Amino acid sequence: MVNVAPAAGQVDEETAACLVSALHEHGETLERLELDEAADLTAALVRLRELLLIDDVDRAAQQINVIFDEVAARPRLSRHNDSPWHIHVDPADAGWGSWLLASSALALAGVIQEHGRRTWGRCEAAGCERYYIGDGRGGARRYCSARCASRSRVARHRSRQR
Repeated sequence: MVNVAPAAGQVDEETAACLVSALHEHGETLERLELDEAADLTAALVRLRELLLIDDVDRAAQQINVIFDEVAARPRLSRHNDSPWHIHVDPADAGWGSWLLASSALALAGVIQEHGRRTWGRCEAAGCERYYIGDGRGGARRYCSARCASRSRVARHRSRQR
């Protein structure tokens, strides 16, 4: 979702509709977001972008803990909208922004726990500003896609040939 959210600032109906569409792609079934809900969600996404830019695993873990301190609640199993049972760590009455921050912090904490390093970042390809989360296999990831990695390799090769 961080790749489709606007920068912080004024949120309008078009922004809210874009966020609803992105939530639908991730299995949510809401009809619409009120502007204040869209602003809350956008602020959370901006904050997640900042977290995804932290390249030191210890600093990232500290920031994840800050998010847990701010928005997390006791874990609970939840099942809604015909979804399978899953863990929620946001308060039962949390808004979209708190839900996203708490859920994302839990997922990123799991990545650090499993791999001992961060597997996320912003694509290093020229002209691309997409964020990615890798699966932890292989070496450190630098690109959001094979296309961006190939484009960068070709550009480096052509640069060396000049």
